[in-house]
Amino acid sequence: MTQILSPLPGTFYRSASPGQPPLKADGDAVAVGDVIGLIEVMKSFHEVRSEVAGAGINFLVDNEDPVMAGAALAELS
Repeated sequence: MTQILSPLPGTFYRSASPGQPPLKADGDAVAVGDVIGLIEVMKSFHEVRSEVAGAGINFLVDNEDPVMAGAALAELS
């Protein structure tokens, strides 16, 4: 399993805006460069992109959870 880590501290969002479907759902395939979520820091949103490909993603944090830099956000299989 490969983990996708948070690049910075903030609030993790799984969708681009409220009411929108998640950018990736548990079990989705992920390609290199895919955006899997957003980190909000002081009203600024930063894309979290996968640096590796995987057959399925499993999120380890929920939408709107606070995260620290280096925290595991998801695992790829």
